[in-house]
Amino acid sequence: MPTLNMIQALNDALKVEMRRDDRVVVMGEDVGVLGGVFRVTVDLQQEFGSERVMDTPLSEGGIIGTAIGMALYGLRPVPEIQFADFIYPAFDQIVNEMAKYRYRSGGQYTCPMVIRTPYGGGIRGGHYHSQSNEAYFIHTPGLKVVIPSNPYDAKGLLLSSIRDDDPVIFMEPKRIYRAVKGEVPEGDYTVPLGAAKIVQEGRHVTLIAYGAMMQETLQAAAKAAEEGLQCEVIDLRTLLPLDTDTVVQSVKKTGRCVVVHEAARTGGFGAEVSAILMEKAFLDLEAPVRRVTGFDTPFPYSLEHYYLPDANRILSAIRETAAF
Repeated sequence: MPTLNMIQALNDALKVEMRRDDRVVVMGEDVGVLGGVFRVTVDLQQEFGSERVMDTPLSEGGIIGTAIGMALYGLRPVPEIQFADFIYPAFDQIVNEMAKYRYRSGGQYTCPMVIRTPYGGGIRGGHYHSQSNEAYFIHTPGLKVVIPSNPYDAKGLLLSSIRDDDPVIFMEPKRIYRAVKGEVPEGDYTVPLGAAKIVQEGRHVTLIAYGAMMQETLQAAAKAAEEGLQCEVIDLRTLLPLDTDTVVQSVKKTGRCVVVHEAARTGGFGAEVSAILMEKAFLDLEAPVRRVTGFDTPFPYSLEHYYLPDANRILSAIRETAAF
């Protein structure tokens, strides 16, 4: 079984699906000749041609609007938004058109498309290239929001997303594009949408994270284990729809929970998880749910290492929660 980084795994997924289904088309800024700014789509145009791997103008609204039309007419487009920070010019197309076609047509039309976009910090990109904006889309009924944390899941989740009949926002944590490697099966396999994964079992504190924060969370769990605190670690993988059952059952077992994400704190997904646990596991909680997040500021350039949650901040939250 080959060992791949996330870029290689995503590229492999696109090749697998484009060979399997000639309705799949890739489009976006510099995705063809260049192979994408992060090289996720490298070599695709050489194999599948410029009619299936299309370089587009620098117009996010145009890219997504065109992809919506393609999806409604039977194709399965996979448009790329070069950075998640650049997605806002297409926001109206996404939330008012793409997300609503199945509902507004009474199920007569679906809009099967996947918007791939790199998100998050860790590459010193500053406030226009480092945002974590998943909460905007989680608030939109009709969308699915997927965030992988490792190469195996990245390939399997992308294949599931392309085959899904509903539109998917597929957010790729660019901080770990090349930094995390793992075994990835050759050929076709899928990871189901809407299913969280218990990465590590424990009995004292439940840790919930996704994307690049999984690496920091696992490091914090390892340090906590040295202090006798056995943490259960959950990788959400799909934020919408959320695997509520896995989260609630884990917290009912441990009685304590820490939620980690790098997006700003206010209105972040950690607040939604906390509310769900208050509604469904209140009598089992032994301590308040704690959030370890980014700060309510624009993403900084030179101080990004202070902004991003790290293993030490997470460990402090574990200690405080366990001692409550």
